Amino acid sequence: MAPPTSTILNAQAVGRTLRRMAEELVELFDGTDDLILVGIQRRGVQLADRLAHLIESIEGAKVPRGALDITLYRDDLQTVGPRPVVGKTELPWAIDGKRLVIVDDVLYTGRTIRAALDELADFGRPARIALAVLVDRGGRELPIHADIVGKQTDVPPGSRVDVQVQELDGVDAVLLVGAETG
Repeated sequence: MAPPTSTILNAQAVGRTLRRMAEELVELFDGTDDLILVGIQRRGVQLADRLAHLIESIEGAKVPRGALDITLYRDDLQTVGPRPVVGKTELPWAIDGKRLVIVDDVLYTGRTIRAALDELADFGRPARIALAVLVDRGGRELPIHADIVGKQTDVPPGSRVDVQVQELDGVDAVLLVGAETG
C-alpha cells in the first residue's frame, strides 16, 4: 500500500512561487550584473532554468546558468554503493568574482548544500554565494540557511517532500509523502 500523500503546491502554485522567487533574487542582488544561477542535479537544474527565464522576462537580461552534480562531494558517499551514478557538472564560465545562486528543490539537513559549496570551491572564488530553494522542510544538521525560500513547511517524522517538475515528471507539484503505518 502506498503511503498517504498530500499536495503542498499544485502546478499553479509552483508557477506563482517561482515568479516570486525570481523577483526576490533580482531584489536581493539589485539586478542581474555578474549573476549566475547554478542548479543542483536533478531538479535544481530545471528550477534554475525556469528562474533564469523568469528573471529574463522581468529584467530583460539573460542570466547564465549551470549545473552541479554533488555526488562525489557527499559526506555519505560510502553508503551510495561501489558505483555511484554521477551526472554532469556544467560551469562553462569563470566564477571568480561573480555572484552565484545555488538552486535546489528541497532544503533539509544542509548536507547537499555543503557538498555543493565544496564543489564550487574547486572552480574558483565567487564574490558571493546565495541559496534559493523551492521548499525548506526544516530539520537542519548543519548551520545552512536559504536566502530565498519558495515555501516553508513542517514535515512530520517519517515523512518526506517530493518535488515534481514538468521536464522530468510530466507535472509540476510539491507533495508531502507520509510514512506507512501498521
